[in-house]
Amino acid sequence: MGEAVTEETGKREQAKAERRSRIVQAARDLIRETGDTNLSMRMIAKRADVSLATPYNLFGSKRAVVLAVFEDERDFAVRFSKIKAANALERLFEAQALASSYFTDDPDFYQTIWKALLDTRSPNDTGLATPERLERNSAAWRALIEAAQTEGLIKASFASAALERSLSYFANGVMLSWVLGTLETRDLQATGALGYAIALRGVATGKGIAILDERIAALEALLHHEDAPAPGRKQAASRGA
Repeated sequence: MGEAVTEETGKREQAKAERRSRIVQAARDLIRETGDTNLSMRMIAKRADVSLATPYNLFGSKRAVVLAVFEDERDFAVRFSKIKAANALERLFEAQALASSYFTDDPDFYQTIWKALLDTRSPNDTGLATPERLERNSAAWRALIEAAQTEGLIKASFASAALERSLSYFANGVMLSWVLGTLETRDLQATGALGYAIALRGVATGKGIAILDERIAALEALLHHEDAPAPGRKQAASRGA
């Protein structure tokens, strides 16, 4: 009997997850089609082919649905796991570039989402992400920082949590500038990476500083739209050298 109950519970949870996925996809499609997040729950429910009560039961509010769309990056973990880097600092910057690519590859869609999330007039606002996403992201970045500390690239005496928060605050400022239109999409990733590099340099070891100085120089040249080697990669020596 216990197995039957467990199986039935599993089926209900699977059905709930399937409805949730359809609602998120419906909202994503409608936002992309209209260029606006000011959607009614009725519109979302109709597109997802569920009852009007279902989005409220599963999410609670329209803002929560928009947050779910923002967080629906199904392939991020897979792409992140495939990152190959020479050291932990390079891996951290590769992760930053991967995260930025979602926004630079589809700027109109994500600027619409960010504008909605930055609207803090609602009494039910939950910030730019759910607590679960915030903790998940913080843990991932702390792990990258701690790996760099283990490799002797960042001073072990500096608290990884404090450094992660500083990088997060800076990243949010960069995103705000992008949403407001004062930062061009083409400069989004490099601007974020340069800020990270400068912040990390202050707590880096001598070995880490050498890596970061090379990256800073390449990023500064890139932001001036000059010919520059890809950040973190040295130009091949000419044959005549």
